[in-house]
Amino acid sequence: MFENLTDKLDSIFKKLKGKGRLDEENIQGALKEIRMALLEADVNFKVVKGFIEDVKGRAIGQDVTDSLSPGQQVVKIVHDHLVELMGGTSSQIRFGNRFPAPVMLVGLQGSGKTTTAVKLAKYISSQGKRTMLVSVDVYRPAAMEQLRVLANETGMAIFPADAKQDPVTICLNAVEEAKSRGYEVLIIDTAGRLHIDVEMMEELRKIKEVVHPAEILFVADAMTGQEAVNVATTFNERLGIDGVIMTKMDGDARGGAALSLKAVMGKPIKFVGIGEKVDALEVFHPERMATRILGMGDILTLVEKAQATVDEQQARELEKKIRKNEFTLEDFRSQLTQIKKMGSIKDILSMIPGFNKIKALKDISPDDKEMVRVTAIIDSMTRKERHNYLLIDGQRRKRIALGSGTTVQDVNRLLKNYGEMRKMMKKMTSKDGMKAMRRGNFPFSK
Repeated sequence: MFENLTDKLDSIFKKLKGKGRLDEENIQGALKEIRMALLEADVNFKVVKGFIEDVKGRAIGQDVTDSLSPGQQVVKIVHDHLVELMGGTSSQIRFGNRFPAPVMLVGLQGSGKTTTAVKLAKYISSQGKRTMLVSVDVYRPAAMEQLRVLANETGMAIFPADAKQDPVTICLNAVEEAKSRGYEVLIIDTAGRLHIDVEMMEELRKIKEVVHPAEILFVADAMTGQEAVNVATTFNERLGIDGVIMTKMDGDARGGAALSLKAVMGKPIKFVGIGEKVDALEVFHPERMATRILGMGDILTLVEKAQATVDEQQARELEKKIRKNEFTLEDFRSQLTQIKKMGSIKDILSMIPGFNKIKALKDISPDDKEMVRVTAIIDSMTRKERHNYLLIDGQRRKRIALGSGTTVQDVNRLLKNYGEMRKMMKKMTSKDGMKAMRRGNFPFSK
């Protein structure tokens, strides 16, 4: 997400940082380029106008032109304004004192409401609240079945709704059921339409009237750009919403809708969907998103993902093995499994500060299928081969390739990379390597 905008802003700031001093002409030129970059990223033109005026007001002041590093000062000003534009701080769901607390998901058909309902239920459950799902979409073929299948796959509770009943009745029954079974949160997956119509809004208004939701969250498709902002604004005017969940953020390289929503309608983005997996839902942090837009990475989110997926005991055991140079292909496979749980490789790499600035890595497009291929190759090895890769001769390589549905070249490449990794780990854990790392120099070169 924001890939194009990040590249353009990086280029603009590089020019500014190359100048010893900045004057009004330099800053005006940079702001003109920033304005174009934001518009090309599909940010609302009124939002862009206000943003540039605010940045200009601060950038042309004495604190920048007299600074020892004026280019960096401008970057900081843009960063701070981006954070402010997206809401300043993250905004959590407010459940209030209701028991259960109903949370309504609303939006147009195709925005990803049903999938998001399950992701949200999974997230809320991970926060310690017992959560139940219910679908009131009695119009779309197999809508209720879709939610039931997804809920069962993830182990989430679901109310068995009757498609012959009207949505309001289903909601009332679901609330009673959730209450009697001790569920603290009830997520209501409402029906959508291909476009806004009076009938849909009236149905949503009636549901709101009878269940008194703790929150109404609008599910917006980031791929639709400014149209998502326009539709969200209409829903807010007619129904009143408390926040937005932006889906398909991983598929939109521009991201303008995310930058425009808070400024246009005054409601925060609370979550973003960044993939198809059930755990691919993140709390929206304006500060972190601003650093990612400016190519500074997002180390906090990366650490949180790692903490949520990495087994602490396994990590300690792995550290001991690396120190003793006993890192096997079986350990390598376990690490790949842990990484896969964190999300796509491209998304993980984008969180590493400065990764997008390394020219050698800039054009690399990480292939998640390669991880599947590598895992299949390791799975086709015997236990002895996984623990001692030096046993794998030509005949064994042919057998492994055949068993994994890959080629001998694929097997050779894996073993070569694994061998290089072991050498690198040996250097890192040597006395000289540890000293070098403490000085900030990584002993990766041969």
